[in-house]
Amino acid sequence: MPIPKSEKIWFNGNFVAWDHAKIHVMSHVVNYGSSVFEGIRCYNTAKGPAVFCLPQHVQRLMNSAKIYRMDVPYSAKEVSQAILETIRENKMRECYIRPVIFRGYGEIGVSPLGCPVDVVVAVWEWGKYLGKEALEQGVDVCVSSWTRIAPNTLPALAKAAANYMNSQLIKMEALKNGYSEGIALDNSGYISEGSGENIFLVKDGAVHTPPLGSSVLPGITRNSVIKICQDLGIAVHEQAIAREFLYLADEVFFTGTAAEVTPIRSIDKIPVGAGSRGPITAKIQGKFFGVVSGACEDKHSWLTFVK
Repeated sequence: MPIPKSEKIWFNGNFVAWDHAKIHVMSHVVNYGSSVFEGIRCYNTAKGPAVFCLPQHVQRLMNSAKIYRMDVPYSAKEVSQAILETIRENKMRECYIRPVIFRGYGEIGVSPLGCPVDVVVAVWEWGKYLGKEALEQGVDVCVSSWTRIAPNTLPALAKAAANYMNSQLIKMEALKNGYSEGIALDNSGYISEGSGENIFLVKDGAVHTPPLGSSVLPGITRNSVIKICQDLGIAVHEQAIAREFLYLADEVFFTGTAAEVTPIRSIDKIPVGAGSRGPITAKIQGKFFGVVSGACEDKHSWLTFVK
C-alpha cells in the first residue's frame, strides 16, 4: 500500500517538504540497516487529536537507541515535542506517526561510530493495518516456518530496522500462502509473536501471553491490554506457551500500534473457538477503543492531546 503523503516531515529540527526529505544512498542505514524507530497513533477524540502513549513510545525509542549506542542529539522531551509539532504542522486530526533515528552519511564499514545520528518524524493518514473488517470478523493466520531472532543475536527489546528483515520473511511467507499474517515461534519452539504484533490467547476465561524472554518486543499496546485486563478483573499470565495451545485456545488476538486489537479466527486453517471474535476479545476491544476515542475515562493517562 503506497504511503499517503503529508505536507512536511521533521528532519533534524527543521520541517522539510515530504518529497525533499532525502538521504544519501551511501548512508550507513542504507548499507547496514542501522536505525531504530517507533510506530505511534494519533486518534481523533471528542476533545481533539490525541497521541496514544506518547511518553512510553518515545522512551522505548530512546531505549532502542541506547542499546545500539546511538548518541541521540535530542532529549526524549524534545522528540515528544517534535512529534506534536509535526502533527500540528500537517494539520492532522488522526494519523500514524513514524519517528526514526538512524546512522547517516559519514563513513563506510560495519562500525557506525563515525557516522552522524539523524532524527526524523513523519506522519500520514493510515487506516486499519489488517483491514477494517478484521477488527470484528478476525483474520486467518499461520504458524511461520521462520523462527524469531534468538537471544544474544539481535536484541529483541530494541525496535530496530534490522529485526524487521526477519519480520519481512514471516509476513511474505504468510501472504504468499493466502494468510493475513504469520505467527513466529522462538528458538525453543514456544510462541513468540507475529511479524509486527504481540499475541494473546484466551483459555477458560484467563488471558495468556508470551514473556519478553520469548524474543518478544515489549509492546506498548501489549502493556495497555494487560492493564485493561486487570481493570476488567481478567487474569493475565505471562509464560512460555507451547505451539499446540494456539489450536486449543478459546480466543486468540493480536495487539500493536498498527493492529490495535485484532482477533484471529483461524490458525493453520483450524478455527479458533467458534471461528469468530470471542467475548473477552470484544470486551478488551471495547475498552481500548473507548479510551482512544475519548468515550471512556483515561484512568492511566494514555492520551497526550496535540493542542
